[in-house]
Amino acid sequence: MPSDRPDRHWSPFVVATYALIVLLLGSNVTTPFYPLYARIFGLSPLGITLLFATYTLLVVPALLLLGPLSDARGRREVLIPAIVLAIVAAVFFAIANAIVWLFAAQAVQAFALGALQGTAAPTLVENDPDGDIRRASAIASAGTTGGAALGPLLAGFLVQYAPLQRRLSFIVEIALLLIALVLVRARLPRREHRSSWRPRRPSVPAPIRRAFAIASVSAFVAWAVTGLFVALIPSFMADVLHNHDFAVAGCVVALMLGSSAVVQIAVRRLPSLAAQIAGLVAMLAGVVFLFVATVTSSLAPLLIATVLSGAGQGGAFMGALGDVNTIAPPDRKGDVVATFYVVIYLATALPVIGVGVLANSMGLLDAVRIFTIVIAAICLAGLVALTAEARRSGRVELVASAAS
Repeated sequence: MPSDRPDRHWSPFVVATYALIVLLLGSNVTTPFYPLYARIFGLSPLGITLLFATYTLLVVPALLLLGPLSDARGRREVLIPAIVLAIVAAVFFAIANAIVWLFAAQAVQAFALGALQGTAAPTLVENDPDGDIRRASAIASAGTTGGAALGPLLAGFLVQYAPLQRRLSFIVEIALLLIALVLVRARLPRREHRSSWRPRRPSVPAPIRRAFAIASVSAFVAWAVTGLFVALIPSFMADVLHNHDFAVAGCVVALMLGSSAVVQIAVRRLPSLAAQIAGLVAMLAGVVFLFVATVTSSLAPLLIATVLSGAGQGGAFMGALGDVNTIAPPDRKGDVVATFYVVIYLATALPVIGVGVLANSMGLLDAVRIFTIVIAAICLAGLVALTAEARRSGRVELVASAAS
């Protein structure tokens, strides 16, 4: 039965997973480039954070505009334009010879990811071969962080060791995106029954607001830490640790996000509340080691902080996204997930902008120290809220399982 082989190997679920990973890979390809862009275009730490924030903040209106679209028009119908926009962004990065091109590329990339983030998780949930919502949610969250990890890893080595230093990474990204475009067009089903669509403000149905808010606490902390690693750790390594190797910087960011992806797959059967509690505990330990790295100016505690923060991010994000996918009504899933990602991108952007502002006035070292103290306090507050919810729900045993 040779003709059945492509269907088995490129099912809608597999195609959606590939598209998610490749699009997220592209969103973080620029991470090792930030010190290079700082040198070429004269960007300060604040300039780097504003470049990063252009992408993360513009994702928010893109999510609000496009999040409900896939519920009304279809998942395939939104994924295809998302991939096309990502290709355009990669072209802008590849030809950039002035800072305006970088900001334009980040803006286009934001709308590509805005279209993706409200669509990818519902696509996986709807196309899971066994209808397993928890597994589909775990793969969606792991694909998000795993794809994001591959971007800096790939780009770090290509920038450091390959020719066409500022362009080859984006050429490779474009090739991968073109494959995704062909597969999505060929394998994802069309929506037969479409409903009317209009942009609307973020909204969560009243019956699920409490559970949504609790999940958002974990997500906020997880992605605030991620934003620091993606936006400023390469500059921190160059300025504070005096390590200017692009490949090493890419590996550190990839290690953080890769640890997250591994944890999400490894503990995908852990109850979502327990995963969030365990994740916040690990992230609390991670930011403590990050503070130690600022005191010692040493790579070893930074690596420990990287693994712990990544593992914590994985547990917290997986648990939170799993809760949101479970509680969202089927006809509002894209809308609710998009609203959840609004929280994530605000968490990714706003704390990092704060660090950039502080770095401009007091230096990157002291700014990162203040960040670790603030995030540690938020972690503790989140742990208190999650533990109280576990007790309120009669699930105290989840706290014990998370601690073990």
